[in-house]
Amino acid sequence: MDNRAGEMQVFLSVVDSGSFSAAARQMRMTPSTVSKLIGRIEARLGVRLLERSTRRLSLTDEGQAYYERSQALLAELEEIEAELSRGSAGMGGTVRVSASVGFGMVAIQPLLPDFWNEYPNITIDLSLSDEIVDLYLERTDIAFRVGTLTSSSLTAIKIGTSPRKIIGSPDYLKARGVPNTVEDLAGHDYLGMNFRRTSPLWPLREQPGFTDGQSGRLLANNGESVRRLALAGMGLARMGEFHIRDDLRNGRLVEVLSDVAIGDTEDIHALFIGGSRMPHRVRAFLDFMTPRLRAYMDG
Repeated sequence: MDNRAGEMQVFLSVVDSGSFSAAARQMRMTPSTVSKLIGRIEARLGVRLLERSTRRLSLTDEGQAYYERSQALLAELEEIEAELSRGSAGMGGTVRVSASVGFGMVAIQPLLPDFWNEYPNITIDLSLSDEIVDLYLERTDIAFRVGTLTSSSLTAIKIGTSPRKIIGSPDYLKARGVPNTVEDLAGHDYLGMNFRRTSPLWPLREQPGFTDGQSGRLLANNGESVRRLALAGMGLARMGEFHIRDDLRNGRLVEVLSDVAIGDTEDIHALFIGGSRMPHRVRAFLDFMTPRLRAYMDG
């Protein structure tokens, strides 16, 4: 019978204890049995894992890799069995999530109470920023990103696509006039973003290179600041529909120039490390959020 998990446990015991005899005592085996098991692993893999001498054992490069992967696999096996025995309510740990300010506030945060009803012992470490974070450096499990993705080794799941709209408050439009043509925009104030990665150009049919970046009243590093200043009547803004959906429905913001946009949309993706090998708490969060966020994006 194949018992690779058991062999891995013996190998880890040898490395951690520093000798076959010490590992044999821990595993309640004879030193010769431990030696044979290690030899069996090396024969199956076709590599030497341990350098043996009369004084000490040392890991080869292959042995170090096998040691680290064995630790991870056995820890995951214990996690799986613990979760199955406890059920979803017993799953614990921390999931570190990054999202843009707007998407995090309007889409993710409202879903957290229902998530905790199902997984009460999982802590969500939620960081909201419209800046792009490095998942490796920031130790982030999942990042929800709005806009075009750059190529990377991360796994991406598409959440949806949102149109961008040019909007202003009723009070602003009453005071400054409703723009009916692209030329009318020349007399308006703008609320924009200061990201280097964000193009300042508004893709308009009559004037594809129209820019608000230099003449803007506000350049902010997050969409929520832009939204709040638009609600306060400080100017026109170009924002993702998902962020201002309720404002549009309730008349707090009004779309203008809806007929001049040229396919002005932005995609939203969930990015994460590890693919199918992610921790189960991270998989639980992603599996819970993905269908609900997609439903939200569909309106």
